[in-house]
Amino acid sequence: MQYLIIGLILLIILLAVLKANSKDAELDLNKLVEALGGKENIIDTEVALSRFKVTLKDISKANKEAIQKLGAKGIVEIDNQLKIILGPESKQLKKYINDLK
Repeated sequence: MQYLIIGLILLIILLAVLKANSKDAELDLNKLVEALGGKENIIDTEVALSRFKVTLKDISKANKEAIQKLGAKGIVEIDNQLKIILGPESKQLKKYINDLK
């Protein structure tokens, strides 16, 4: 009986943590879009493994420092594109941006 109670408590804690993390992830995606200059500034996006490539209308609107603070492991700027190493969040960000448009 004690193991059942402990199991239920652990399950409740796990669900609470997962719910909190999903809300934080959405906020981070919002902040990433804003750091890219807003959804209006984003022309195109591509994902390759852990890399997120975004083509921007105005590269000067992108805040690379904020993007790094939000978890980017590296950023490369080429013309009007940013290649951002985000890890597994790359696919989530692309889907989130596509849903915004």
